[in-house]
Amino acid sequence: MPPTDSLVPAWLTGLVDDAALFPPGNLPLDRAVAEHRGHRASEYAALVGGFVIGDVRIPDLLDVLDERDDDEALAVNLVVTGGAGAVEPAVRWATRAPTVELRALEVALRDEDDLARNAQRFLAALDPLWTELEGVRVFVELPRVVGDPTPGWFAAADELAAREIPLKLRTGGVTADAFPSSAELVTSIDAALDRELPFKCTAGLHHALRHRDAETGFEHHGFLNVLLATRLLLDGDRDGAWVVLEDHDPESVVTRLRGCSTDDLESARRWFTSFGSCSILEPHDDLVELGIVEVGR
Repeated sequence: MPPTDSLVPAWLTGLVDDAALFPPGNLPLDRAVAEHRGHRASEYAALVGGFVIGDVRIPDLLDVLDERDDDEALAVNLVVTGGAGAVEPAVRWATRAPTVELRALEVALRDEDDLARNAQRFLAALDPLWTELEGVRVFVELPRVVGDPTPGWFAAADELAAREIPLKLRTGGVTADAFPSSAELVTSIDAALDRELPFKCTAGLHHALRHRDAETGFEHHGFLNVLLATRLLLDGDRDGAWVVLEDHDPESVVTRLRGCSTDDLESARRWFTSFGSCSILEPHDDLVELGIVEVGR
């Protein structure tokens, strides 16, 4: 059973997007929707962001929502999987369904030979949709930075910055090579902040602290480590950001966190907007265990 009556600090509001449909969770759609509704009605609801779903599953989602006959529209983060040409039909479908509230749109740029051109195509696809996208946050995922970013990577980031489009940074996956090093992640976050772009993270951040998964052996980043690194990078401290991303020690991380003012943490959250997790309870329970989220009696 999940903990009850937790008290979520304001600087954690909306931090965890519900990606239960995605690996390694892979929940059936009807169960994922039911559990998301449960999270949204719980005492830790403030922690929970949108329901993440791929565009190809929207018809199935609408069927599930019609069967449930819920009064409240489901707030979704829509992941477009088919490139720039798939953006318009996905947005039209999601915004015209009364049972769905489009909260965020997420797309990945894959053409590494000309990322800037790919970014331009995506931005052109958005142009006729801004009326439907009013109030919707749009995130674009650039390819992972391995070593130093290429000029094309920077050029694509500049194209997105010119339109104030936030970034989506991949922090893990189902294979070891999907996890960026701390140095790579520092570079990506720093590039976003240099361009005054908020960012979200996707994959791998199931837990609060950096750790090695006992089953896979993969080294995972921790979402509190990422938050603290963001705060340090806002102050220009790249070395400190790398150190905190590497920190496995709960006492050390919590001490660093408690050394930050509420304003510091809320400032970091303005840039590190959220992360997708296939579990809502794992992040919540970690925060309870660390004494950051309280549990009412």
